[in-house]
Amino acid sequence: MAGNDALGINPPSGTYHLTTHGSDWLWAAFSIFGVSLLAVVGWTFSRPRGARLFHQIAVVVLTTGALAYFSMASDLGATPVSVEFRGDGTRQIWYVRYINWFITFPLLLLELLLATGLSLSDIFTTLFMAIVLVITGLVAALVPSTYKWGYYVFGVAALFYIWYVLLWHGPHTTFAAGGVLRKGYLFAAGYLSLLLLLYPIAWACAEGGNVISVTSEMIWYGILDIFAGPIFLFFFLWELRGVDYATFGLHSGKYTDKSAAHLQTTQAPAAPVTSTGAAGNV
Repeated sequence: MAGNDALGINPPSGTYHLTTHGSDWLWAAFSIFGVSLLAVVGWTFSRPRGARLFHQIAVVVLTTGALAYFSMASDLGATPVSVEFRGDGTRQIWYVRYINWFITFPLLLLELLLATGLSLSDIFTTLFMAIVLVITGLVAALVPSTYKWGYYVFGVAALFYIWYVLLWHGPHTTFAAGGVLRKGYLFAAGYLSLLLLLYPIAWACAEGGNVISVTSEMIWYGILDIFAGPIFLFFFLWELRGVDYATFGLHSGKYTDKSAAHLQTTQAPAAPVTSTGAAGNV
């Protein structure tokens, strides 16, 4: 029986590159994201129409993560960049990972912050800072010189703002559902903030300082992504199971069903419009 031949079909580039054992781990992470995605899709269909926003955000996050881990497990989505420390040559930089974070990180924050009383402007600014954090990390990883650490500092500054919103500004707002979600939010915000502390450390040891191997990098980031993705989402959605969705003020009802055509034919005709533009008798 043939084993994992991803690196044979897609040869790695760079002096420091992914190994077969690293690819095996990435396939395992892909499986976790895939199974989690199927579970959340089934969970989503168990929810009434118009009350699926949080579950559908989770579907987008898990779909994006599954695609990213499929690519990395296949040794696709990377480019070699010259290392600054600890040796000569090039190291594989996985831009597909940053594409994943660019989509999923703001959505994870949106999932969490919609439960608070934060204004839309505060939420928008926080999501923008999440994008800044990811983009500066990608640019820093692609820069071969010491200037990469300048981008790293910008990213950490954006992370401090995110921590401020998650741990201070958000908890001091009026929560939806009459405060029922406050306890769950505090736990989730603290949990996510701790994970966010570990990402810059992993970056400094991997793309930044070339201290750990590419395979060790994959294991470190993979564990963080699993805890920040499937595990976090299942916890958050479980906390929402008994909450009345209408308390969020997000109920839409603007979905299309098969009764739409029937309702259109049975509706009474609108009152005619007079020459002044107002509805009334002619």
